[in-house]
Amino acid sequence: MDGKAVLVTGGSRGIGAAIAVRLAEAGADVAITYASREAAAQDVVRAIEAAGRRGVALRADSGDPAEAAGAVDRAAEALGGLDVLVNNAGVGLVGPLESITPADVDRVLSVNVRGVFLASQAAAARMGRGGRIVTVGSCMAQRVPGPGGTLYAMSKAALGGLNRALARELGERGITANLVLPGPVDTDMNPADGPFAGPQSAMTALGRFGRPEEVAAVVAFLAGDGSAYVTGAEFAVDGGHAA
Repeated sequence: MDGKAVLVTGGSRGIGAAIAVRLAEAGADVAITYASREAAAQDVVRAIEAAGRRGVALRADSGDPAEAAGAVDRAAEALGGLDVLVNNAGVGLVGPLESITPADVDRVLSVNVRGVFLASQAAAARMGRGGRIVTVGSCMAQRVPGPGGTLYAMSKAALGGLNRALARELGERGITANLVLPGPVDTDMNPADGPFAGPQSAMTALGRFGRPEEVAAVVAFLAGDGSAYVTGAEFAVDGGHAA
């Protein structure tokens, strides 16, 4: 990925940060977006720079239509173009069905679905042949193991249809679109030693949480030249959660 220009949304921590650093180590210049954690975002930029590449941190709320699309344009301007978009930004909200409010629905869908669509639309307008759109979804798009995940699962399931449609829409231009579905991953949002970690680990075939770097490795393949004949596909990185 030497010299490629990449945008990773929601790249200030967890899976997004691991993806940003992994792609920088592969030779890409990487811009990331963050909603509120500027200090964490700057830490990621320093890690990108330590890999010998250019790093840029952009504050943007993926739930805001103008900011979701605008971040793509800002990244392309900062890096001199755009070759890869990684749609990673997302929000999680779980709880009983009766507790979900219209405001909750609007927020989750605005970030997890509309923001992904608008960023992908803006990126497609910037990309030439060989462009890559990689979206990070969730294992709950394939299997919902218990109650409380209705809104979140709905938002992540929508990405499957979007991904397949993007592949058809952009295939003639040599741009690929693929979807990664992580299972339980050890991050500050869902730590492997947290109160719900035991049941989540038990739902996987491997009996453990994944590491952000394991998700980043799959994203790196899909973002690189070796995946040129892979599009419209879904990759479960879930330890066998859906098995």
